[in-house]
Amino acid sequence: MSDLLASMPAAQPYANLLVGNETGDDAAVYKLNDQQALVATTDFFMPVVDDPYHFGQIAAANALSDVYAMGATPIMALALVGVPINVLPPSDIAGILQGGANICEQAGIPVAGGHSIDSVEPIYGLAAMGLVHPAHVKRNADAKAGDVLILSKALGIGIYSAAFKQNRLADDQYQAMLASTTQLNRPGATLAQMPGVHAITDVTGFGLLGHTLEMARASGLAAELNQHALPWLPGVINLAEQGVVTGASGRNWASYGAFIELPGNTSETTRALLCDPQTSGGLLISCSPETAPKVLDVLHSEGFNYATVIGQLRDGTAKVEVTDVNKK
Repeated sequence: MSDLLASMPAAQPYANLLVGNETGDDAAVYKLNDQQALVATTDFFMPVVDDPYHFGQIAAANALSDVYAMGATPIMALALVGVPINVLPPSDIAGILQGGANICEQAGIPVAGGHSIDSVEPIYGLAAMGLVHPAHVKRNADAKAGDVLILSKALGIGIYSAAFKQNRLADDQYQAMLASTTQLNRPGATLAQMPGVHAITDVTGFGLLGHTLEMARASGLAAELNQHALPWLPGVINLAEQGVVTGASGRNWASYGAFIELPGNTSETTRALLCDPQTSGGLLISCSPETAPKVLDVLHSEGFNYATVIGQLRDGTAKVEVTDVNKK
């Protein structure tokens, strides 16, 4: 998708458009005045779980994540709904909408309207808007050499989703998937006000490697990830070793693998894990080493128990190097 955006004709210059599609950032940002900038984004997809209410929750949290990743606080959302009207029971449609409304209520915002169409497959998401001080906008292009990289959520949602479709996901793992994908990335608005936090993005469909590479490219830096520091949801590695992976992980690798350096002993399973697409994934935060403990304190206090330092950024050609520092 980032390649498609890059092929779009360049937008006419607008002095108040602070963030457009130039660096594949999480949302557009338009300066309203010296104190406020509007953050606008949209995201929607087909069901990733069977329960309509849970689907609505996950899709809404995923859409709002882009607002938080820019350092903003959501103010309003519009629902985007596509359903096979003559196929899907009205109670299921209501469940999807109620799930989305529940997440927006948690975010403290209204679902103020939206649009619906009759479609072959169910589709749900949000157009979300937020506000941020122009000085606190966190682009993925503002990371600095010497920064450390912090990931706020555990990885493995794509693996869980594949296992769910194969009826191989345990009940406790389903609950872990639901807890992760519905956890709002609201600390992004707090972290954006810390002077030592330089860039934020969220990890979604391109997987950890893809979104780290986006940040490295946009900032003109090289990224290094410690393979053994990465947090994984319970049982994810075991599921992957049993062959439970997504087709999207392979497509991700095909699209950006030329810019990734993996240890020589890396298995296809590990590569699939590193490219695993995330739904409503965590924040990837670039900050000074001195600021990292404060960032972790904020995340842990907000219930992001998996939050940890996973790597660093340095001068160099834009790429992502995965290191095997625990190798004997």
